[in-house]
Amino acid sequence: MRIYFLLAILACVFPIQSKCFGQEKQAPAKSEKSPLDLPTADGQPGVGPLRQADWFRNLWNSKRREWSGVNEKDQGALVFLGDSITQGWPDLQKYYPGVKIANRGISGDTTRGMLIRLKEDVLALKPSGVVMLMGTNDLEELAEPETIAANVTSIIRALKSHNSKMPIILCQIFPSSESKKRPTAKIQATNKLLLESVKGDSQITVLDTFKLYANETGDAKPEEFPDLLHLNQIGYDKWAASLRPVLATLGFVETEDDKFEVETGFTSLFNGRDLTGWSFRSKDMKPMAGSLDGKAMSEDGRYVALHGRLVVTTPAEGSRIQQLWTTKEFPSDFVLKLEFRATPNADSGVFIRTPQLQCRDYPLAGPYKNLKNYRPQDWNELVVKVEGGKAHCSCNGEILEAEMNVPATGPIGLEGDRGQMEYRRIRLQALKP
Repeated sequence: MRIYFLLAILACVFPIQSKCFGQEKQAPAKSEKSPLDLPTADGQPGVGPLRQADWFRNLWNSKRREWSGVNEKDQGALVFLGDSITQGWPDLQKYYPGVKIANRGISGDTTRGMLIRLKEDVLALKPSGVVMLMGTNDLEELAEPETIAANVTSIIRALKSHNSKMPIILCQIFPSSESKKRPTAKIQATNKLLLESVKGDSQITVLDTFKLYANETGDAKPEEFPDLLHLNQIGYDKWAASLRPVLATLGFVETEDDKFEVETGFTSLFNGRDLTGWSFRSKDMKPMAGSLDGKAMSEDGRYVALHGRLVVTTPAEGSRIQQLWTTKEFPSDFVLKLEFRATPNADSGVFIRTPQLQCRDYPLAGPYKNLKNYRPQDWNELVVKVEGGKAHCSCNGEILEAEMNVPATGPIGLEGDRGQMEYRRIRLQALKP
């Protein structure tokens, strides 16, 4: 009896949380609900799947709360919007030093999820540009290409409404595998719809990141996608390189003038500042009215002089064949040297007096697919030596054409078709008779 009495006294002095002494066990504190937390699909914008698994909910909530705390710091950033492929990009900032970048990728996210979080995660940053890669998780959730395209269209519409001049880069859905519930036919059908949805919109640059990675059957390659879905370092290096020419044209990188000096004996055909010495010609090769001298770009914006580069920009309609020609003609034998850089699967050409030498992203667009020295999405040197009506053409020292027939005289031309092509250090040396 004394023991029970003693215990009662102790309980008053040192309260014990126990039902034996009339106190209920305290429930764990609940975390406060945030408007950034993952909602159910009911009443939300967009169509199609919105994942609800616990792991995804936890990741969505934690990522978005983390970002809300750095929105002030990330104002004006170049935003990468996507899913696990974007979220998992290691050291993204190192590829583009000096550029403020905000990674807004969430693993497992669908296009509907990105649409729902667009306002707080992207628009609130007042971004200087947006790089989009999305849609692969929708396919795993059995969404149809039309559903994915509808959400992407809504995202683009919101971005354009927010800022009608902000550049948008739309990356095509990467290849994957049927084994990952991402069949090639569905990916290609979705990419086709995305292309059609932005056709003619000059605010958007489409990057052919499907063909960049696809093997001969259209699937991902294990040496770049070890699990046939996510990139390894080799794959990320390729994505970074493919974006660089476009980011340079948009003014994010390579903002300094090229310091190249023309060798003795050579004459520059492009001054690096404007299109002086170049013109459009009619089908019968006669110069068209309207001089480009002193102009930094052609009237339609297709040809642009930028920091020593003559850029043939990606046409808004997807493909448009167009040539720019030197105002001078070259009747004597000569050596022409220039460097070019192409975005993935870009198609273009260099005209030697009038015949065309195919100048493309060779491994993807051909016709010289087996070159060993070609550097994809980097600068490559083209050397053309014209003697006695024949042109000997090489790229980085490898022969493209040993004896291409050329007429007795004519100008030099630069073509654009699809993708972006850049030329620089264009110079010519007349050979003595």
